[in-house]
Amino acid sequence: MKQTLEESKKAYANGYYKDMLENGLEFQDFVTDSLYKHGWVVVGYSSRKYQIEKGENILGVEIKHDMNWQKTGNLYIETAEKARPENPHYVSSGIHRDDNSLFFLIGDYEKFWVFQKQVLKWIEKKGLCRRVATPTSRGFLVPIEEADRRCILFIEPKERGNAV
Repeated sequence: MKQTLEESKKAYANGYYKDMLENGLEFQDFVTDSLYKHGWVVVGYSSRKYQIEKGENILGVEIKHDMNWQKTGNLYIETAEKARPENPHYVSSGIHRDDNSLFFLIGDYEKFWVFQKQVLKWIEKKGLCRRVATPTSRGFLVPIEEADRRCILFIEPKERGNAV
């Protein structure tokens, strides 16, 4: 269901986006533990300054929690965002953000994929996806079959119950 601007404003006012931010941070911590078990050490930046100037972490992995891929059969790759639905201007984000990110990790607690950021840009350029937008985000959907072919790492962590 596509969300209208008014619905998005109401959700923002009711704390939905704040809740989603906390959800995303918890997922990042879970992924950090999972990647460590596979030999990838993620050291995150905490300050706003370093996150803006350098990215989410030293390793250069942007981490995104996609809670809908199992329902839709697609991964949502964000390319632009805005903090408030009433703001008319989007800023580059996700794979279009100019930072140190070389990799893009997306999925949920059951499965996640790691891509080279350039591969996702190639998928977008070649049209192997479908563009979508909401009042606060723009991006494209990558079918799971395409994601499976193009990812450099696929992990099924299975340890969520023991994560915290």
